[in-house]
Amino acid sequence: MAIPAVAHFCWIGPRLSWASVFALISAAECGDMTDVILHHTDGLEDGPELRAVRQARGVTLVRIDPMDVLRRAGEVLGLGAGEQLVEMYSRLRRAVVRSDILRAAILLTDGGVYLDLDTITIRSLRPLLNASFFLGLEYVVWPVAARRHRNPARWLRQIGLDLTRKLLRAAPGGWRGFRLVQGLYFQNVNNAVMGAEAGAPLLAAYLRAMLAVPTARQALPYALGPDLLQTMIGDATEGSLVIHPPEVFSPLPPEISEHWFRLGPVGPVEAVLSNDTRIAHWYASVRTDALVTHISPAYVQKNRHRQLYSKLVHASIGHLRHVFPPSD
Repeated sequence: MAIPAVAHFCWIGPRLSWASVFALISAAECGDMTDVILHHTDGLEDGPELRAVRQARGVTLVRIDPMDVLRRAGEVLGLGAGEQLVEMYSRLRRAVVRSDILRAAILLTDGGVYLDLDTITIRSLRPLLNASFFLGLEYVVWPVAARRHRNPARWLRQIGLDLTRKLLRAAPGGWRGFRLVQGLYFQNVNNAVMGAEAGAPLLAAYLRAMLAVPTARQALPYALGPDLLQTMIGDATEGSLVIHPPEVFSPLPPEISEHWFRLGPVGPVEAVLSNDTRIAHWYASVRTDALVTHISPAYVQKNRHRQLYSKLVHASIGHLRHVFPPSD
């Protein structure tokens, strides 16, 4: 295997949510990794969430100094890149942007598979490890190329696709309707899940490209993440990058992913997944903040027969008694 069988997560902040706990534990239980590591930049507040992680088999908590991580990555890159990464990280205050930098630095120095904390792992990740670097695709309306395009006809087409997606997001069972039209949408890379061997040349090029992004653009959403990675795909040499189709990591795309949380009659969760799905990325950035505050083991137990997210979590880790104690 070229990529180590280690799963990496990053957390910036003092308190874990139960949704993050479920991401960590499902990776340990279902991902077939030798270790699952949560790299956290702050001291973690005690609570049932943290205690559940500490009891989980195969999960390691590692508090990191981000500046040390970036300097180590800079040693691989050379030419003073470490201090440049430190300066960029210190200047960019949003956690989501800082996470884009940290995940790439950790993979460059350690190798392994990075996962966002808004994921549920459902199958072994081992078949993905025979690569130097891998990414996954997602269906989107506005990739960077479309946003920069000035053709009115192209913009009208994209607006129509955007409206269609909004309608299907709101419609009961709209995720099924999206499957009928998904071929009309762009497929763009996403960095919510990515894997690399330590020192992978394309990953090193990605970090160098971050430093080359104009300062005014570095803080923009997606500028150091999917947008930058998408522009680099064309420069990848044969064999240096494996790109997985959307169903592997993103069985429901952005916006449509709200259907993970709709309450009502639900069929088998396997209908949403495919035989190739290994991780379900449910997009915490898409209108789910209010929902995440309510997620807990009790919430999953209560809703596992009427919500796809709860059903998926329970199917993956519902057997763990330190997380889901038997009801009286």
